[in-house]
Amino acid sequence: MSNWLISLEGTPSGHNLALVLALLAAVLHAAFGALQKGRHDPWLTRGAIDASYAVMAAPFALFVVPWPEPHMWPIFAGAWVIHIIYKLLQAMAYTRGAYTVVYPVVRGTGPLFAVIGAYFIFGEQFNLVQWLGVAVLLSGIFGLAGYNLVYLTTERSTLHAALGLAFLTGLLVAAYTTYDAYGIRATADPFTFLAWFFLIDGLVMPVIALRRWRKLEAPPAPGPLMVRGVIGGVVAFFSFGSIMMATRLDNVGQAAVLRETSTVFAALIGWLVLGETVGPRRTALMALIAIGAVIVEMGG
Repeated sequence: MSNWLISLEGTPSGHNLALVLALLAAVLHAAFGALQKGRHDPWLTRGAIDASYAVMAAPFALFVVPWPEPHMWPIFAGAWVIHIIYKLLQAMAYTRGAYTVVYPVVRGTGPLFAVIGAYFIFGEQFNLVQWLGVAVLLSGIFGLAGYNLVYLTTERSTLHAALGLAFLTGLLVAAYTTYDAYGIRATADPFTFLAWFFLIDGLVMPVIALRRWRKLEAPPAPGPLMVRGVIGGVVAFFSFGSIMMATRLDNVGQAAVLRETSTVFAALIGWLVLGETVGPRRTALMALIAIGAVIVEMGG
């Protein structure tokens, strides 16, 4: 499969596959965010998820995929640092703000700076039509966050801190998107990057989560928490793997923008699963996000 995927790089077929993978990542990333913000403490859920995908990745990294080339170890170290900071900020934001407020700000900040980063790192350039699409998409994302901010009735006291943390988390999203795209392009086999990334990336948050769990007066039962962790681990594999493969096959900035249609799916999950209200105004803002993504795709 690796040889087949590599043969598609820079081809029309590769572009079409990258489009499908970016949209798949959008759906799965929204589900992943809801898992972390859902029933359990976000720190505990993230720890369970990371432990699960590290365990699942270990046999693939050690026995299936080719071992990383020597130059990949510093790249993995950089990715590890960026993702740890990202996850700490994200958990802090989720403990302070509603999912449908925090998530749009994170995902709205990410693609803008990812497009800019892709220009400086990979020499990618958006044309005027694509920048119009980015503007439409971002207006929908930040409009959705602003609407939620005005009409939200819970977690008001910590909301400003949550928004600040969400913005910083979005900057880290842009950083890891461009950096990981560089990493997956730097190795001969993309599955080597993915397997070793998940193994290395899953080593820290479980320790933090375990310490937090032990300090709780009434810690949740580990069984249901680990079930959520296993589900989240599988979702993470396909979500992160899809967007990383898309950035190897085609334009990094375009894949980053298309992934942020996840905000639409996040709002739907917030409504259907978490019981958060979605009205006609929010529906219209979600339509802007989708229209912006279509403009970016068609403009390219």
